[in-house]
Amino acid sequence: MKNVIVVGSQWGDEGKGKIVDWLSSEADVVVRFQGGHNAGHTLVIDKKVFKLRLLPSGIVREKKISILGNGVVIDPWALLDEIKEIKNKGISVTDENFMISESASLILPFHQEMDEIREDIAGKSKIGTTRRGIGPCYEDKVGRRSIRVMDLRSESNLDNRLKNVLAHHNAVRKGLNKKIYKKDELKKKLLKIAPQILKYAKPVWLELDKFIKNRKKILFEGAQGILLDVDHGTYPYVTSSNTVPSMASTGTGLGPDKLNYILGITKAYTTRVGSGPFPTELNNKIGESLGKKGKEFGTVTARKRRCGWFDGVLVRQTIKISGINGIALTKLDVLDDMDEIKICVQYELNGKKIDYLPSAPEDQFNVRPIYKTFPGWKTKTQGIRHMKDLPENAKKYVYALEDFIGAKISSISTSPERDDTILLEDPFKI
Repeated sequence: MKNVIVVGSQWGDEGKGKIVDWLSSEADVVVRFQGGHNAGHTLVIDKKVFKLRLLPSGIVREKKISILGNGVVIDPWALLDEIKEIKNKGISVTDENFMISESASLILPFHQEMDEIREDIAGKSKIGTTRRGIGPCYEDKVGRRSIRVMDLRSESNLDNRLKNVLAHHNAVRKGLNKKIYKKDELKKKLLKIAPQILKYAKPVWLELDKFIKNRKKILFEGAQGILLDVDHGTYPYVTSSNTVPSMASTGTGLGPDKLNYILGITKAYTTRVGSGPFPTELNNKIGESLGKKGKEFGTVTARKRRCGWFDGVLVRQTIKISGINGIALTKLDVLDDMDEIKICVQYELNGKKIDYLPSAPEDQFNVRPIYKTFPGWKTKTQGIRHMKDLPENAKKYVYALEDFIGAKISSISTSPERDDTILLEDPFKI
């Protein structure tokens, strides 16, 4: 039995949805452990496209159990809308194949509004959030005033909890000349949907313990990427949760001794959504070409992604921070038409060469990439499923990446289709 964690090794959007779906065919349980409905996963199954925001990727497969852990923040209305949407596509969502942690915090309307207010006030200094209320909800969680799933069970308890959280938010809103939220109106709205949410609510830590005892294979699905981690990412241009694999334990209640293999999803080039430093960004025709061929638009927001060359320094750094065991390399086929391809192998900062991304934002914006150049292969790799069939220059590029970042490449994705994957190492069978 192996339990596998899947995380993004860059700034997110690495193609985790396809890899998680591919791995979920072997898993019994698929668990999300952080983030919210700001993290989109696109799955292509039998040419049918599923765009998930909050639901784990395993939900689209029969006989799999999907879980939202306590580390996830849940917009209850967004969750119900997504369940309805996926049911309309013929997917079954019941209290037998889907559960949410009773300890998970709820995103409420004033969280989303506060997210929007802050971004608008920040102007050119805005972080580039998805404006879904994720950050303000995590703030309330840490501030010990959040409304949790379990609070929906008792009207009197919900009343007290709302009184507490609104004392904070209404004071802030008053100072910003925004409308004051009325407790009873919000309580009424929450009580109306409470039965629909509570039927999925369980002590997830206890359920996971049962699965472990029954030797079930568990797949932990991370959202965003490690470079967006609130502690280890390009702060303050990060998300509001920990995206590193150790969060799989904290965000579910399963001990770290039960986590066996960490798979880092890594794009064959680099992309980023929103504001923040991006050392290898290409503001030219090459960047435009990568974005067009790679269809680099956000699943949730449809925002255009910034594109650049593969940053080996950053991926090597996230591997060390996260303890990644293997790499799933995605979108290799997007590079098929390139005359030459570059890998960032060092930075230059203030005239000195360094081999890591410094923590200070001003330094992160000022580093300059030092590249190693490789010849392109100028032939189609899309759909290739065996390493021996890759063009020689493509093999050289893959091996160079593997050697530089210091982690084994366990699979290579050559198209959005699930089966167009070169499998070199199966995380569940090592």
